[in-house]
Amino acid sequence: MSVRTPGSTPDDEVLATVISPAGELRPDGLRGPGGRPTVDVRTLTRVLFERLAELPPDAPERERVRAALIEVNIPLVRYAATRFRSRSEPMEDVVQVGTIGLINAIDRFDPGRGVQFPTYALPTILGEIKRYFRDNVRTMHVPRRLQELWVQVSGAMEELTVVHGRTPKVPEIAASLRIPEEDVRACLDAGRAYNAASLEAAQEHEGGLALLDRLGYEDSALAEVEHRDMVRHLLVQLPERERRIVMLRFFANLTQSQISTELGMSQMHVSRLLSRILTRLRTGNSWDD
Repeated sequence: MSVRTPGSTPDDEVLATVISPAGELRPDGLRGPGGRPTVDVRTLTRVLFERLAELPPDAPERERVRAALIEVNIPLVRYAATRFRSRSEPMEDVVQVGTIGLINAIDRFDPGRGVQFPTYALPTILGEIKRYFRDNVRTMHVPRRLQELWVQVSGAMEELTVVHGRTPKVPEIAASLRIPEEDVRACLDAGRAYNAASLEAAQEHEGGLALLDRLGYEDSALAEVEHRDMVRHLLVQLPERERRIVMLRFFANLTQSQISTELGMSQMHVSRLLSRILTRLRTGNSWDD
């Protein structure tokens, strides 16, 4: 807890919670019980950047203020890293890479432009993590043209985010780089293609089913669809009695003897009728020919 001295301002008090009078970083001033920030992160970030701007380039205190900015904004890096939780890389490795992006964002940030630091830093952090996956972890082949274009697209996204205060849309990126929108979309898709998933690997969001279990299969009866349709067309042309004989024989699986009993005719007559019916069906001739 800082003590307010005569002539001090609220910003001075905020700064005193993380920087001691001797210029040392106060780790206990950044995080209180339970790891919660002792001061609002946005306020503290603003005050630290203002202090950083006041210091000359060779001032020893610059490194301590810069270190405080990094420590205060590490939660932003962890938030960005959670977007890559599904990848096979350890989360701590992703956080370390994202921290490099955070440091770059701190060194490039200009508070005078009126943009909140998280809005500016998040695309830079994400871009650093994506470059890491692209250059070191990618197992899928992506054409070099798209890899090179991705560098331009990610850079344009960072710049446009600062200008608009939001994530840019595909047409805005395409207009900035003067390239077709299709190239931007292809580049964004390629930027997300890092690993090939095993067909036998269980998918958490699919209730543990493997991708192989959800793939379609070839219907063995598909080749007979045309034949069945043709038979159906011929059957409707048969007289009622002959159609019933066919249905009893081939769909109900009755013997000729059972059909003769069912229809009240001799088995020989049933046999002759079946022979005549099948001949007509095989040749495709109508019953009245």
